[in-house]
Amino acid sequence: MLRKAQEQLAAGRYTIALAGYRNLTARFPLVAELWIELGNAATGELDYDLAIQSYQCATSLATRNASLLVHIGRQYQSLRRSDDARDCFERAVVADPTSADARISLAMWFEKERQLDKAGDEVDLILRHNARDDQARYFRAFLLNRQQRNTEAESALRDLILDEPQYPYVKYASRHLLAVVLDEMGQYTEAMRWLLEAKALLQQLTDVTLLERDYDKVDSQRRELLAHLNPPMIKRWQDEAAPDPRHQIALLGGHPRSGTTLLEQILDAHPGVLAFDEPVAFNREIATNLALRPGRGEAQGNALNSLPAKRLEQARQRYFKNLRYEVAGGSGSKVLLDKNPSLTASLPQWLRVFPQLKVLIALRDPRDVVLSCFFLNVPLNATNMNFLSLERTAKHYADLLDVWLRMRELGGFQWREIRYEDVVDNLEVEGRKATEFLGLDWHADQARFHETARRKFQFAPTYHEVRQPVYRRSLGRWKHYADALELVLPKLTGYCRSFGYLD
Repeated sequence: MLRKAQEQLAAGRYTIALAGYRNLTARFPLVAELWIELGNAATGELDYDLAIQSYQCATSLATRNASLLVHIGRQYQSLRRSDDARDCFERAVVADPTSADARISLAMWFEKERQLDKAGDEVDLILRHNARDDQARYFRAFLLNRQQRNTEAESALRDLILDEPQYPYVKYASRHLLAVVLDEMGQYTEAMRWLLEAKALLQQLTDVTLLERDYDKVDSQRRELLAHLNPPMIKRWQDEAAPDPRHQIALLGGHPRSGTTLLEQILDAHPGVLAFDEPVAFNREIATNLALRPGRGEAQGNALNSLPAKRLEQARQRYFKNLRYEVAGGSGSKVLLDKNPSLTASLPQWLRVFPQLKVLIALRDPRDVVLSCFFLNVPLNATNMNFLSLERTAKHYADLLDVWLRMRELGGFQWREIRYEDVVDNLEVEGRKATEFLGLDWHADQARFHETARRKFQFAPTYHEVRQPVYRRSLGRWKHYADALELVLPKLTGYCRSFGYLD
């Protein structure tokens, strides 16, 4: 029964999986793992009340199991219930005060909440028990960097690397963080050397070739579809759909590291905007169900065109239900803003389901974007694996921006581009343009967006950067690494011209 339920869950057949897990939990109510998996199935079915009840049952059964409590906490994190996650991590520490995993998880929560002293206390307790703990030593250096104590962070990281950490993530991440620290200290040549070494180590931990093949296959299918789309198709989608009086939905896209998080925070400071920080709603409810299939662009275009109205409405409703669960309150907001740069690749699907979608595209010097993405330390998947080399990073930039350039050429929908450099030069002028594009007037709170950001739990990888006023130090950063970028710069020239960064 368990095996069948797990197979159904893995296949995304949540209704069938739920029935199996309900049966199992009824027969074996004291098995915490069953309640966790029931919660996972309920999440897939968008029954969030049942999911929370299931995780609560699992928590009550796992009071002495630190490992399970940490796992439940991470499930809460996937639901973006940060307070429940913290409660589980704290329970895990009580269950086993010597558990480095429990204390690191709690420390990471504190760091996200900007409680760096408390995060440091948790790390110190681990090191007091085991002064050689790889994860604790790495996270101590990470906190030093967050506190802008980079000289101490550099020393700690060099010592850690010299001791050859055994934990695979630490072995890679310590080199990556050292590169970040050295970059901030202006030691650019050595920073790039450590960054390349970190990327090489990470490539040994996964089947990069397989991930590249999967990514390239999807990109090829996407290009087939884009080549087949034409203005009458977009117009037909617009004509078929009546305006939704309940919501004005907007997508804030572009390429990662193009200033999307900064622009999101400026807009979210407006009382009429409810912004969502890289939510999973579109991927979970629309992109998966409308995924590109093998075949020529004509077949893919026909598949989009032939979607019945009932299915489109179901997709919208599931999207809104999923989206609103992620942020409490804000029901009176006029605009729902989905900030998700990677979803720029899915603009045809967006416009098929939401023809009245307003599209904001954040732009930034492509050379700075590619360098900044290469400096990211993010979990590996079929998209992020592109950031393991400068060549693939430049390719990913081209793949994503080619979607935007093609959709911009087709037209027939509402869009606006906002350049990061212009926002840095004059926040209110550019912020006002974006705000008015969404049908709202500029609000005084938007000029103080960083104060609002400090009160929010951020999910984007750059969460710590938007909690401070706008700064200029990242403009033209690529020039420090011109030699390392030499091979990819010609591939970016056309985009630099298209977006006004070259004459």
